[in-house]
Amino acid sequence: MKTVDNYNFKGKKAVVRVDFNVPLDAQFAITDDTRMRAALPTINKILNDGGAVILMSHLGRPKDVFEEKYSLKHIVSHLGNLLGKPIKFATDCIGQPATSAAAALQMGEVLLLENLRFHKQETAGTESFAQELASHGDVYVNDAFGTAHRAHASTTIIARFFPNDKVFGYVMANEVANINKVLNNSEKPVTAVMGGAKVSGKILIIENLLDKINNLIIGGGMAYTFIKAQGGKVGSSLVEEDKLDIALKIVKDAKAKGVNLYIPVDTIVGDAFANEANKQTVDINTIPDGWMGLDIGPATEKIYADVIKNSKTILWNGPMGVFEMSNFEHGTKAMAEAIVAATKLGAYSLIGGGDSVAAINKYHFAEQVSYVSTGGGALLEYIESGSLPGVDAIEKN
Repeated sequence: MKTVDNYNFKGKKAVVRVDFNVPLDAQFAITDDTRMRAALPTINKILNDGGAVILMSHLGRPKDVFEEKYSLKHIVSHLGNLLGKPIKFATDCIGQPATSAAAALQMGEVLLLENLRFHKQETAGTESFAQELASHGDVYVNDAFGTAHRAHASTTIIARFFPNDKVFGYVMANEVANINKVLNNSEKPVTAVMGGAKVSGKILIIENLLDKINNLIIGGGMAYTFIKAQGGKVGSSLVEEDKLDIALKIVKDAKAKGVNLYIPVDTIVGDAFANEANKQTVDINTIPDGWMGLDIGPATEKIYADVIKNSKTILWNGPMGVFEMSNFEHGTKAMAEAIVAATKLGAYSLIGGGDSVAAINKYHFAEQVSYVSTGGGALLEYIESGSLPGVDAIEKN
């Protein structure tokens, strides 16, 4: 893999695509700087080699024009504090402001360009726009895994202008290595824990995983589609009526491929979608009318935890219930605890997808699992297709 470790940046200006799409409050203060801190090792490697760094990122979803609330100027001082040095800022990512700032940049200095998505050519993947970004530096570094599934100008097209000088940053390299470990170099038994609301968003992922796993655990809202497809009564639980046949196909395919498929046996139901709802534990196949499944039940928790604790490789994507509500978070927390316990016993655990990451962070378990992916959509697309535009752009000439 071509990473910053294989490249000497001495005397070079590196154009680095980072993911500084961080949440800001009403006063433009950063509320979570995880993505910024993740990029520090890559930036410091370039600086320590004797190079200069030109950072480019998007922030939010502006309407292809300058919008004050999406300006990257709001993160300049915080980035300076993290790096322990002043950060230069260009009021645009192309044109005279960017070109002049990049040309004047000295070795050991850091320049942050304005939000890429103030230009529609970024998301359109316009080659001339990518070429203008490329003109700022001598080498291209992609360290933005969260956007690697999009063939944007700064994540994919720009690499064409650096045929021999393009590498992964540490975030990208770690993400790719960890996913490949699960998909291609895993120790068996391999267990995939799939939750979340809908089957529709996970069909391709599950189909692709069936050739690589030994156990498939189903939870979350999608479980009720499986139950209804097999003739169970689900009350007013979330069901994708148009995906019942797909659920049955997954059951059939898992059996044909020798994958153990685990579907909840009991569920905690509420009489409303609210934390204060009345609740009871019932057999998942006989949910009363007017009640909806909002979490897995205690019997299911025990079955799932036993499977997880006997696994050597674990991929977790999606919560087991409405974990944002304290009365319906127990199943999700139990899965997190089982994965932590398995990891302590020597299993390799990869947590991916926004809600699973949010759950792991909520329970402060991030340091107790093997790897927490920073890119939800990118991770899932990598599992679905086996590649990503931003990864291929570096690996292939």
